[in-house]
Amino acid sequence: MTTPRNSPAVERAPRDSRWPTLDPRAQRMVEFLAQGPYANSRALQRLRLTLLVWVIRNKLSENVKRAFDVAVGAVALLVMSPVMLIAAIAIRLDTPGPVIFYQKRVGKWGKPFDCYKFRSMYVDAEARKAELSSLNEADQVVFKIKHDPRITRVGYLLRKLSIDELPQLINVLKGDMSLVGPRPPVPYEVSQYSYEHLQRLDAVPGITGLQQVSGRSDLSFRRWIELDLQYINEQSLWRDIGILIRTIPAVISGKGAY
Repeated sequence: MTTPRNSPAVERAPRDSRWPTLDPRAQRMVEFLAQGPYANSRALQRLRLTLLVWVIRNKLSENVKRAFDVAVGAVALLVMSPVMLIAAIAIRLDTPGPVIFYQKRVGKWGKPFDCYKFRSMYVDAEARKAELSSLNEADQVVFKIKHDPRITRVGYLLRKLSIDELPQLINVLKGDMSLVGPRPPVPYEVSQYSYEHLQRLDAVPGITGLQQVSGRSDLSFRRWIELDLQYINEQSLWRDIGILIRTIPAVISGKGAY
């Protein structure tokens, strides 16, 4: 037997605490749809048309962003190749170990991929992470130490100028990353995410983003999430271009880079 929609039993049903509270906009939409405004065929046709326009617009936006990433990423890789060559030689001469560091990261909707970086730490960095946990200066799930003893001499300079991120241009060309977007987290961080944090995985991760031009590692994790969600809700090609332009002075100043 089906319980009437407006019955007292439904109204007084306790909310399952395991499920998050709906966003106010989503709540209003649910209440609107519950009133049954699409009861006639003409209204349903308008709804289908609206949804079709929305899908087409989002698909076009994704294709334009991807074309922009490939074009600018390829040019950037070509222009920065001398810098990357010098960085590779410096890493090789400074400490033993590979030049490129491969790390598993989490991309859009939880898809894992290998993220490329110039190695800026000693080869035993991951093994020493546990013993340095008490020195963590970041909050919540992020691990950051301003004067991390695992960072090499060359690695400190690479990080300060964000040169260690340049190999991620290859990730952009492969489609794993975008030029602009939330930074890709490591699986361990994602395993500790709350529902709100998981929303930052609704976009392709980027080399730079709103967080990178707003303080980088000096920001709290909460503020980091807020900026990522703001970018996802407002993302557009023009916004990406604006963030890329703001990235230049942010990299030169080196503020919050460690």
